[in-house]
Amino acid sequence: LEKMTDLVAVWEVALSDGVHKIEFEHGTTSGKRVVYVDGKEEIRKEWMFKLVGKETFTVGAAKTKATINIDAVSGFAYEYTLEINGKSLKKYMENRSKTTNTWVLSLGGTDYRVVLEKDTMDVWCNGQKMETAGEFVEDGTETHFSVGDHSCCIKAVSSGKRKEGIIHTLIVDDREIPEAVE
Repeated sequence: LEKMTDLVAVWEVALSDGVHKIEFEHGTTSGKRVVYVDGKEEIRKEWMFKLVGKETFTVGAAKTKATINIDAVSGFAYEYTLEINGKSLKKYMENRSKTTNTWVLSLGGTDYRVVLEKDTMDVWCNGQKMETAGEFVEDGTETHFSVGDHSCCIKAVSSGKRKEGIIHTLIVDDREIPEAVE
């Protein structure tokens, strides 16, 4: 296995199907560019005469568009920025925190990461889109699904405040799980 000697940037990107690691090698003498997603080589270009530019690829189960921008800062210094769906990583993650809820929990010694996509009400657990059953209840809705032999429910209740909107709560085996901050 060839050593990643030209590794210049590493990013962690939290998507619904999990946290993905993006690594970028840039050989400023050879012009080499290599992009790895979760340790798997996605792009390899040798002998690029232009040292600046961009590389576009996809990440995760939903094939989310990602772009690495390579810009010259001064002399032989370069800056590498990652965009997800056309937004800077920071902007994308800020927006994502408004459109998703994430919970991290341990059940029977196994760690789980549960993500609710609020716009579609899709539920993901450890990279898999879950089969769910939704029902209306007195104070809102409940989305039911199972993780192993554990019954799970995401309750959606109005906060009563317009700015806060709807509050989503994950309940596993009658126990409320605190939301994770990613």
